[in-house]
Parts: sequence; structure tokens; C-alpha cells
Amino acid sequence: MRGEDGREIVLVVDLDGTLIRSDMLLESFWSGFARDWRTPLRAVAGLTQGRAALKARLAACGAPDPATLPYNPAVLAQIRDWRAAGGRVALVTAADQRLAQSVADHLGLFDAVHGSDGTTNLKGPAKAAFLRDTFGAGGFAYIGDHSADLPVWEIAHTALTVGASPALRAQVDALRPGATHLAPPANGMPAALRAMRPHQWLKNLLVFLPMIAGHVFTLQTIAQGVLAFIAFGLVASSVYLLNDLLDLSADRAHPRKRARPLASGALPLIRGMAMVPVLLVCGMALALFLGPMFLLVLTGYYALTVAYSLWLKRKILVDICVLATLYTLRVIAGGVATDIPLSVWLLAFAAFFFLSLAAVKRQAELVDAAERGVTNASGRGYQVSDLPFVSQIAVSSGFVAVLVMMLYLNAPEVLARYSSPWLLWGACLVLLYWVARMVLLAHRGQMDDDPVVYATRDPVSRVAIALMAALVIGATLL
Repeated sequence: MRGEDGREIVLVVDLDGTLIRSDMLLESFWSGFARDWRTPLRAVAGLTQGRAALKARLAACGAPDPATLPYNPAVLAQIRDWRAAGGRVALVTAADQRLAQSVADHLGLFDAVHGSDGTTNLKGPAKAAFLRDTFGAGGFAYIGDHSADLPVWEIAHTALTVGASPALRAQVDALRPGATHLAPPANGMPAALRAMRPHQWLKNLLVFLPMIAGHVFTLQTIAQGVLAFIAFGLVASSVYLLNDLLDLSADRAHPRKRARPLASGALPLIRGMAMVPVLLVCGMALALFLGPMFLLVLTGYYALTVAYSLWLKRKILVDICVLATLYTLRVIAGGVATDIPLSVWLLAFAAFFFLSLAAVKRQAELVDAAERGVTNASGRGYQVSDLPFVSQIAVSSGFVAVLVMMLYLNAPEVLARYSSPWLLWGACLVLLYWVARMVLLAHRGQMDDDPVVYATRDPVSRVAIALMAALVIGATLL
């Protein structure tokens, strides 16, 4: 490609936010943090020496896999078209040189690669000066995405933007009339809502279980339950986002999880990071209205979940026990929020039932891993050979939960509370069938999500849940 004066025009491509729908500094931070909890401390130490030194330090301890990064198809198409026309392409980025080189090696589309070197941060005016010295003013076309690229576009032969806001597009058009604008900015709200996993809020309905089991349906307890539900949802969403940030590499290697907003690049990492504390603070603020004990339970839930995300999820058996505990904490929180005492029967049922669901979740992941031909569940401590043992936990724990429920039905307080307690035996039989069926579906590889979420989409599960609810209501009213 040549300009009007006959000079060769080189296509210069930025990396962060342009070639990839992500940021390599943040990618390397979270990749390193997932491997070593001391990464934030190293980042602070590196930042004291400057931004370029920070990038170099993080690149050394947390280089992401270039094969799984969320590349921008519009930019890749532009690069391929430029090369097909005989032009040269250079990757020039503020990301560390080692990370930029790994991306270039993976794609095989660049004739030259230049990045920050640990001393010079190749961004803004520094990048513009480098490109002027290397290619000359007007000797290159530049694809970028950020206002920091304005000094570069000012001296470029041709300006191309990626995902730029209307305001930035207007600034670029003023500098370079006729600029090309690729991939208009996407509305980030749907991606942010999906990243919060509102479908997982179904688990928080467990806060209403003490109210249902105790037959306490006053306006006050219902209001307290709703407030507890929302508080748990906000805090849980904060943890889901944190977990997705830590699991970026594992999610991108997964056939379904790679479509999650953070893994796919639909939600920028910086926005996901900002949402984590905002959701946490909002959830904790609501918890204050339910008293110090509820706040304590919610804080314990958050602390245990963070420990799970950082460490415990990679510990075999411990991870299943923690997941069961997190479910049970929702029940305990419901009792604390509404001042309804929790019976030993309810806690015993919850412990075994949720242990079964946690085991089913791991069972489904191991079956999926076996079908993909890998030996272990990504990011977990289990081998595919552990599948029979995990399946046994799922079946036995679920059946013990049903046994606890059957024994509960003979308690004197239960016989006094229900007008037709014999109908509850029907609910036990339905639950026994449902547990066995969920384990069987996971064994067949037909469960592609968390068992609780899967149950809401499964017609048979919906019928079973409705039937159990009808039997409980009938035992109360008939």
C-alpha cells in the first residue's frame, strides 16, 4: 500500500481494546492472581517503578494464553485484507513486549512487533513519537480505540477506529476527515447484567425456606425475606464477577463458559472490576437493615466464597463441602433475617441435599471433560477417573437427605403442624425420583449447567417441583 507521494503505507495496529477486546495489563494481572495470591503485592511494588515496569512484572508472572484471547474479528479482517493487497502490518502497543510478541507469534499476521520494554510505556505521545521516528509522519495507517491514540491519529496517513464512542469519532474525524470507523460501540448494559448471573439468584430463594418450614407468613417476615434475597443476590453477583475474573483462562478453554461476558470480551475487564466492590457495598448496605447477625452471616458467606474462588475450589472434596455450606448459609441467613428458629431437621436436610447438588455439579463437569477428551476438570483438582466416586457422593447424599425428610415427618411437632401429614410422604417420593434423575442426567452428559439453574429449564424438574409444592400445600390445608 502506497500513499500519494509513493511512500509505502504500513498498517499499524494497537493491541488493547483494538486487536483484542480486552486489556493485556489486566489480563496478566488476573492470570497471575489466579495462580498466586501475592500478585497484587507484586503489582503494587512494580507500580512504584512506573507503569512500564508494572507491565513487565505482571507479564513475567501472569502471561495469558494468546490462543484464547477475545480477538476482534473486524480488526483481523482488516489486517488480512491489507496483507492480501501486499501491504505490511506492524503491531505497536503499550502492552509489554513479551505479551505483544506472543500474540504476534500466535496470529502470524505481523511483520514487526513493538511494545513497552519495562522502561518506556509506549502509549499516547510516546507512541506517536516512536511511529514518527520509525515510519515518518504520514507513513502509516493506524487502528486504535482510545482517546490516548489522538496524537497518533494526528500524524497518521489514515485513521481507523474500533468501538469508539461518538465523541471520540468526532475528534478523530476532525483530525483526519474520512476516517474509517470499525465495530461501533456496543451497549454494555446487557453484558453487565449477564455477568451478574441473575439466573443464579434462584439459589437465594432458599432464604424463604425457614419461613415456609415454620409456616410464618406475616407481612414483616415476607418483607425481611425479600430484603435478604436482594442483599444475597447483590453480594453473590459481586463474587460471581470476581470468580469470572480469576477464571478467565479456564472459562475461555471451556466450550460454553467462553461465551461469558468477561471471557468473551463483551464486558471490558475494567468495568467488571468496578462492579465487584459496587455490588458488594450495595448488598452489605441492605444487610444492615436486617441486623448485625444477618450482616455477620452474609460477611461469612462472602469470605468463604472468596476463599473458594481463590483457593478452595481446587481442593478435592473440600470444594464440594464448601459449595454445600454456601447453600446452607442461605437457609441460615433466612432464619436470622426473619428471627425464625431453625430446626435440626431442616439443617440436616439442607446439609445432605446441598452436598448432593454440589457433587452433581462436579459430576457434570467431569463428564464434560471426559467427552472433550481431557483428563481433568479445568481449574479443579479432580481427574476424570474420580467420576465414579463423585457420582456416589451425589447419589448417597441425596438419598440421605430424603431419609432425613422421612424421619422428620414422624416428629410430633410435624404431625401437629400439618392437617394431612401423610401427603408429605408423596413429596418425599417425588424428591427421591428427582435426585436420582438429576444424577442420571449428569452421568449421561445432559446437564450443561448448575443443577439448580438446569432444574428451572427442565420440564420434568418443573413438574416435580410443582407436584412437591402442591403436596406440601395440600398437607397444610386439607
